[in-house]
Amino acid sequence: MEAHDPGVADLAGLLAGPGEIVRMGGTARVSLTVTEPWRVHVLVPEILRRGLQTTWSHTEDERLEVRTAYATTLMPLARAWLREQGAPKRPPRAFFLNGFRLRLWVAAAGMPDPSGYVLRLGAADEPIWETVRAALHAVGLPSRLTTPRDEGPGLRISGRRRIARLADLVGTRPDAAPESAWPR
Repeated sequence: MEAHDPGVADLAGLLAGPGEIVRMGGTARVSLTVTEPWRVHVLVPEILRRGLQTTWSHTEDERLEVRTAYATTLMPLARAWLREQGAPKRPPRAFFLNGFRLRLWVAAAGMPDPSGYVLRLGAADEPIWETVRAALHAVGLPSRLTTPRDEGPGLRISGRRRIARLADLVGTRPDAAPESAWPR
């Protein structure tokens, strides 16, 4: 993993995937919906580790929503990803991925599939998919866009060496994550 400490900017990894960010006054909040309870048990401590209060709840459609509290410390992230109030999210020009960001993305939306390992994307975020794909490529993880009907769009990383590179970048599997779900 990285030589620096985890920080609020790492939540860009959630935004690269299905995460959302909204502003309210001088604060912002990051949220995302997941289907597997283990993801909540990984994400909540990871977010708390970055100094942000977080909660989770069940949604009406029996999924789980994880969200930070509104915080001023999230405003730089919101300013970078939201050009104007109510606009769709968009990565900043200098967007990049690193181990911490990828770890959060894997925890939120990573999954093995028969052809490799898929990092799911936000279904409504098609305009940013290529930018995120380029950021993956820049860290040695070329990928292909996949759109399975049941899981939604994602970026598939294929090949033993590339998946091993992803595993190296995201670090040790958290105890709450099933062994089969974490890249190795």
